[in-house]
Amino acid sequence: MDRGEAAKIGGMDRQTLRDWVHRFNAKGPHGLIDNWTNGPTPRLSPEQLDELAKIAETGPDRKVDGVVRWRRIDLKGVIAERFGVDYHPRYVGKLLKKLGFSHTSARPRHPAQDERIVAAFKKTSRAR
Repeated sequence: MDRGEAAKIGGMDRQTLRDWVHRFNAKGPHGLIDNWTNGPTPRLSPEQLDELAKIAETGPDRKVDGVVRWRRIDLKGVIAERFGVDYHPRYVGKLLKKLGFSHTSARPRHPAQDERIVAAFKKTSRAR
């Protein structure tokens, strides 16, 4: 029987069967077990990720950073400046998600905002 017929019986492509035969001949039955890797090594160390989480948690300094809230593009610049790693802004969002942050954020507060006026303005629900 040729490999093409054997592949049809096994419900696979001829090339896949060929690869399996070569793996079996090289390593025996253990050669047929998939060898998964952990993927690429992270470009930021766990300490740097902790520092990034603290930066995101505390928020920007308006005078130093020039923004009132962090956007992904802003954090991309901070990561490049502090850690020397250049990420795509979309991956910065994924990185923040891995750190436990959500994409929603609170509205920024004006520096001259009076808390008493805001508390008086808020609507209160009726007691049941």
